Amino acid sequence: MLKYLQRLGKALMLPVACLPICGILMGIGYALAPAAMAGEVNGYVASGAAYTIGFFLIKAGGALIDNMHWLFAIGVAVGMAKDKDGTAGLAGLVSWLMITKLLNTSVVTVIMPSVASNEDALLAFSKIENPFIGIIAGLLGAACYNKFKDTKLPDWLSFFSGKRCVAIITAVVSIVAAAILLFAWPVLFGALVALGEAIVSLDAVGAGLYAFFNRLLIPTGLHHALNNVFWFDTIGMGDLQNFWAGKVTGDMSLTGAPITWSLGMYMSGFFPCMMFGIPGAALAMVHCAKSNKKKIAIGLVGSAALCAFICGVTEPFEFAFMFLAPALYVVYALLYGIFAFVTVSLGFRAGFSFSAGLTDLVFSASLPAAAKTLLIIPLGIAAFVVFYIVFRIAISKFNLKTPGREDDDDDTAAQDAGATLANNDFTAIAATVLEGLGGKDNITSLDNCITRLRIEIKDYTLVDEKKIKSAGVAGVMRPSKTSVQVIVGTKVQFVADEMHKML
Repeated sequence: MLKYLQRLGKALMLPVACLPICGILMGIGYALAPAAMAGEVNGYVASGAAYTIGFFLIKAGGALIDNMHWLFAIGVAVGMAKDKDGTAGLAGLVSWLMITKLLNTSVVTVIMPSVASNEDALLAFSKIENPFIGIIAGLLGAACYNKFKDTKLPDWLSFFSGKRCVAIITAVVSIVAAAILLFAWPVLFGALVALGEAIVSLDAVGAGLYAFFNRLLIPTGLHHALNNVFWFDTIGMGDLQNFWAGKVTGDMSLTGAPITWSLGMYMSGFFPCMMFGIPGAALAMVHCAKSNKKKIAIGLVGSAALCAFICGVTEPFEFAFMFLAPALYVVYALLYGIFAFVTVSLGFRAGFSFSAGLTDLVFSASLPAAAKTLLIIPLGIAAFVVFYIVFRIAISKFNLKTPGREDDDDDTAAQDAGATLANNDFTAIAATVLEGLGGKDNITSLDNCITRLRIEIKDYTLVDEKKIKSAGVAGVMRPSKTSVQVIVGTKVQFVADEMHKML
């Protein structure tokens, strides 16, 4: 299971790499056009050259940030496909479209008329387009591709044989998935709304619990359920709406009910974590990265940290490691909960209309409900240090596979630098290696890095290392009972291509 999640984490690197620049563009855009974020309040105006440029940049960044679920559906499908073929990406997109269109509120209310009168269910289905569903669609697309890409149909249907049938099968499988989600999704969403309602009465402890569950649920997209309880008027609160409307605790809220909680408490705790905690954690990842991968780690998590600091867009950082090191992600969510409790208890109050980054902090600081905003300096320093120490210790002690520490291509390339094949008859080499592995029926998956074939097998007793080596390869490694690595050298791709044809 852990290996599967780590494969998923690596697959997510492709779409995640698109996001940091978008977040930075949005941060600059909001700085130039604050009225696009908060509305025409506090002297902000929705006109002029700065507003126009800022609005343009916001929309440019939002083009991908707001549609990251599409990127995940396609990117995960390609990344999880055994041969990384683009057909899998098409299958992922087919699955995404099928699931989200079938679970659109306009469709669901016809299929199940009772949903139309159920506000919680309507809210749940209105949030169906989220990264979690994108990942599910990508996984379904990849699974269908891996299973059916070599399917042979009768002659009269031969046009649809092989890869052409993948999208069709994926569509059918996705209909089944949508039917399951039709009943499961509102139940999960409703349960989280109920959890949010229970948290409300716990004051600062509740704010900490909310922040913890908010981060913990990011991978599933179900954090929207909690957000709607605290930020909007699902139960008559609207922490975000009332904050930006210029209200203070004790005023009548936008719904006409008194504001009995400390306004801004369900947003304030995110600022130290997003602006300073994430950069601290990112620095720990860079320091823990392997020497030959530090530049890669800096490029990925460094840009993601800058994105989080400026505008509070955290997904590029979170999706970069949540599946590679899921236990560390739980610790990450717990740190949010602790800092939210401390922040609220100390009286720091700030709000956001987009997310808890520098731009929102600056523009919310002048609103009536804002308080002790300079506390962000000591709170930020504390968050940076704590996140750095916790991440540094956890990554090093438990050898977590965060960005820059994966067991992949560059490591084996360095070890196998001198590996060469005895001849260039790739078909014969592939056939001999396959025979030595126990035949195609003993193979569960075949992949390759820069220099090695990486094979997952069913029965290790069928593996004949002498037979494999007789093919002229440089060596054989067996990391586990179900894993075999054949050291081929830099021509490994040609051997892998021939073996794929034989499977």
